[in-house]
Amino acid sequence: MPETTILRPDAEGIAAAAALLRAGGLVAMPTETVYGLAADATNPDAIAALYAAKGRPAHNPLIVHLPDAAAAGRVGAIPAAAAPLVARFWPGPLTLVVDLRPGAGLAPAVTAGLGRVALRVPAHPVAQALCRALGRPVAAPSANPSGRISPTRAAHVLAGLGGRIAAVIDAGPCAVGVESTILGAGPEGFSLLREGGIAAEEIEALTGQPLRRHAPGGAEAARPEAPGQLASHYAPRAAVRLGVRVPLPGMVWIGFGPDCAGAALNLSAAGDPAEAAARLYDVLHEADARAGPEGLIGVAPVPDRGLGRAVNDRLARAAAPRPAQPR
Repeated sequence: MPETTILRPDAEGIAAAAALLRAGGLVAMPTETVYGLAADATNPDAIAALYAAKGRPAHNPLIVHLPDAAAAGRVGAIPAAAAPLVARFWPGPLTLVVDLRPGAGLAPAVTAGLGRVALRVPAHPVAQALCRALGRPVAAPSANPSGRISPTRAAHVLAGLGGRIAAVIDAGPCAVGVESTILGAGPEGFSLLREGGIAAEEIEALTGQPLRRHAPGGAEAARPEAPGQLASHYAPRAAVRLGVRVPLPGMVWIGFGPDCAGAALNLSAAGDPAEAAARLYDVLHEADARAGPEGLIGVAPVPDRGLGRAVNDRLARAAAPRPAQPR
């Protein structure tokens, strides 16, 4: 494939991106969470190319992005109980896994052959504009090689997928910095399938019901119902060690809070979990560059509350034993 084109986040760039998607191409688009690798979700060849470009396991389903709740409801059967969530968090970093509607027209690989589909309405104006310009559902996992650190800048996309995709729309850094929260919607209520950009406590306060939770690395890691459930994911090339309060010699230490003055990098000097979430992948990319593929990254403890849970979820998967991959 020729060199990846960098498009501006304006009307001309969005029109060019939509034309590439209609032709079956792959375009990295900014969202409020991370950059997503967009493909026409109704085109089986485009979806096959997406899986190939990322090196993504075929059993790992994709999130489908739509411009509004009405469009999402034509693809999946959104239950009435989800109405308060849709009203509050769409557009935004919430994904709902619901029953796929018959005749929705999605390529079968989008759902990994399951009868359920993951739906999101992104809030980023460029993602919104691209979804509307294409006029079809957009499949968009994170725009990075599978299992590696997610991209929050166009430069991250190019470092991982440059020359393997048609274009990237460069709209600067992503605001939220971690992927969407994923909820499974079913007759027994909602289950938390992935921590993300909306804290579970905020969702529980709105619904008035506790979310059912699954332990990371369980059965869903072998046959995931939603993206981001693989035990090893979001990983740098360097090994990652968590809960580090005193770094080892040669370790690239990532701190959290004001008591980590000696840290090479800090997720949030103020100790703010929301800031840590927004900076997480940017900091991991920088730490990986400093450590090198044979190095070691240490991360200070992050409180497991609010968006800190999403940060810790990503860090636990980044530190998990990983399948053998070329470095």
